[in-house]
Amino acid sequence: MIDQKSEIIAPVDAPLRSSEWINELLLGMRLSGLNYRRVQIAPPFGIRFDTDIRCAQFHFVAQGPVLLRLGGDEQILETGDAVLLPRGGQHCLLSSSEVKSRDIEQIDALPLCDDFSCVNECPDTLDGTPPVRLFSGCMQFDLGGMQPLLTLMPAVMHVGTLLSRYPEMLPMLEAMAREASLERAGAAGILSRLADVVAASIVRGWVECDCADIGGWIEALRDPRLGKVIAAVHREPGRDWTVAAMAAEMGSSRSVFAERFRGSLGVSPLGYVTQLRMRLAAQWIAERQLSIDQIAWRLGYGSQAAFSRAFKRATGRTPGAVRSHR
Repeated sequence: MIDQKSEIIAPVDAPLRSSEWINELLLGMRLSGLNYRRVQIAPPFGIRFDTDIRCAQFHFVAQGPVLLRLGGDEQILETGDAVLLPRGGQHCLLSSSEVKSRDIEQIDALPLCDDFSCVNECPDTLDGTPPVRLFSGCMQFDLGGMQPLLTLMPAVMHVGTLLSRYPEMLPMLEAMAREASLERAGAAGILSRLADVVAASIVRGWVECDCADIGGWIEALRDPRLGKVIAAVHREPGRDWTVAAMAAEMGSSRSVFAERFRGSLGVSPLGYVTQLRMRLAAQWIAERQLSIDQIAWRLGYGSQAAFSRAFKRATGRTPGAVRSHR
């Protein structure tokens, strides 16, 4: 039996290995645009966004500055800045703190395609003050089995905190600035794809670098041995997981593993497996063309009836009810 002391000694290459497990878990992240806006507007201005809390909001400042207000907090965004609000919410982009804001939905916009429009509120003659150019996107943000991360993220995630560690993001931001400033063919598609990539990079950078002190679930992911177990469960959610099988992944006894798992995550190992399966099931029912039988099989249930009972017990709704309202 492995004693308690040996359970807390990490190998010397733990940072690299835990990073690999975190990246593996992030393969399930889905960040896709619902609508995008390219905005050119002259000061003074105030724009309010009422983004659904189930969505993320991305803003890129091609030419600034602009003031971001969220709740009682304000911060200046300069030219080249990008921010992601992972839980959306009401917020404003302002030329100054004294300006009243207007709902972005009430500002006239020229649609270029189904999910891309342009706002241009610049008078023909300006007093020498250059207009502000923005690119904003409302995004569907789904972390799949990593969904607990969403509640742990800061309200505003700033690309500036990542550039020194991830210099490869700078060319993407520079490309966004060019596309947002020039009237070029195909700019809508290129901007929207770049926004998706930059936003996903902000999330990945935060997971790898900036969330070391929030403990709990993240601490378990960073633990090289617990992280290995969690990654294995996410990789094969339909496997016939038992406490013994999970303990074997970690290389410990069942009792030591179960105590350490619950102590770190606040839930039993099998309870965690069930929660993951139900989150994946809800996602697949709502978004994929899979039958209930296929989902039940992929998640390790012997029958549709057994899966349906488990799903209703966890969510309060039947799989059919979720599918009918998607």
